[in-house]
Amino acid sequence: MTQKSEIFEENYKKYLAQITATNFSSINDTLGAEVDGDQMIIPFFNQKYLISKEGIVDESGERPEYMICVILSKYILLCPDMPHCNTEWAAFRDFNRTSHFTNINFFVSDTEKPIVKNFSGNLDDLRKASVISGGYINNKSFSYDLVMQFDALPKISLLLLFNDKDEEFSAECSVLFQKQAEHYLDPESLAMTSALLSKKLIDSKK
Repeated sequence: MTQKSEIFEENYKKYLAQITATNFSSINDTLGAEVDGDQMIIPFFNQKYLISKEGIVDESGERPEYMICVILSKYILLCPDMPHCNTEWAAFRDFNRTSHFTNINFFVSDTEKPIVKNFSGNLDDLRKASVISGGYINNKSFSYDLVMQFDALPKISLLLLFNDKDEEFSAECSVLFQKQAEHYLDPESLAMTSALLSKKLIDSKK
């Protein structure tokens, strides 16, 4: 096991220890999650994950990749005292706690830039990849070539805005979050969530 893997495993166990001390029944309504016995069931990008003191697994019983484990753990552990409902869209940089330069750079380099790189000149491929990844058309008025919404977690949806390249302009991509998202996840976890969306889209293209 590499040093990085050892650190991941240590952090994973720390999250589980904190989750074990959490009363799922007191937070499930606020999170929009289900409780089944001693485990909480949370959908993440349309796939259900089961969280308990025994671990974090998908429906086949396999542990997901480390970033998914972190996001699901933080979603439980950072549950606010009361539900928040603000479904207006906001840019990552507009959240109160995302002023740190590294956070913003990570978001741009791991979310928006890879989408532009892989789908510039391939709008139809992005549309197909979005549908495969669980995206659906958002009917609000946005002046973009493609507008797709993705439900990452019960209280967190993302909006993909994409303009393809033409004779004058390069391709442009923006990923927005519902404003309520900052009450449910920290900036690092939000950036990881959008990075995983980007990865899902790119993998769906292959």
